[in-house]
Amino acid sequence: MTGSILNISDDFWNFRGSYKIGGLLDVGTHCSLVRRNSGKWVMLDSYSLGRRALQQVATLTDDGNDIEAILNVHPFHTVHVERMHELYPKAALYGTARHHARFPDLPWKKARTEDDELHEKYSADLEFSVPRGVDFIPEDENLHFSSVMVFHPASSTLHVDDTLNYLRLPLLMRAVGLGDSVAFHPTLAKVLERRAGAAQEFKQWAQNLIERWQTAENLCAAHTSALLAHDNAGASLHERWQKALDKVESTLEAHQKKYG
Repeated sequence: MTGSILNISDDFWNFRGSYKIGGLLDVGTHCSLVRRNSGKWVMLDSYSLGRRALQQVATLTDDGNDIEAILNVHPFHTVHVERMHELYPKAALYGTARHHARFPDLPWKKARTEDDELHEKYSADLEFSVPRGVDFIPEDENLHFSSVMVFHPASSTLHVDDTLNYLRLPLLMRAVGLGDSVAFHPTLAKVLERRAGAAQEFKQWAQNLIERWQTAENLCAAHTSALLAHDNAGASLHERWQKALDKVESTLEAHQKKYG
């Protein structure tokens, strides 16, 4: 799916890109373009768009003039931040605390993407949620669990980086029944805050979000793939998400036994 353009609705486009670990394993990455009710567009995350994607964005946004903001929602997705700003310098630039620290010379807006102030600003079109009970920006920079999750109700689409993954196995593996799955990022155990109540906070956050966003039908995940309603031959996204939470129950219980 790397390099593809997903037209989820007239108001939501997802651009799949390439990101190689060690220069070999391509785990992919993405960004999304969302049209607000005002007619202006918002970019979720940053990626150095290829020629086809650039042409598509130009067509949709009057050569980029209608992109009002770039919202970088994952603290550790920083490779393409400078390039995205170069492509659309007129767009207001938002990022997490780590984006601000890593690129202090970029013209960041004061509100950060994890802040309620930013969420309220775009609340007419987008809903945001920051995972609870886990380190949002852990000291160990190899732990990329947390991101600001973004839901676009108008297209029933969830944009997420790392926190929630969708794994679609190759055709031969699917043919023998291995199928596909939605799961929380495997680093959950390492990012749960080392204090009493953290596991319960995470579980409550996740359960509340599953119910609050139960109308979500499309999942655009960064490093794996996108689960779209029209291609989904299995359980609904709501059911898959609930199953993903059930699967980490033992992790949460182990943490609770250790920290309370």
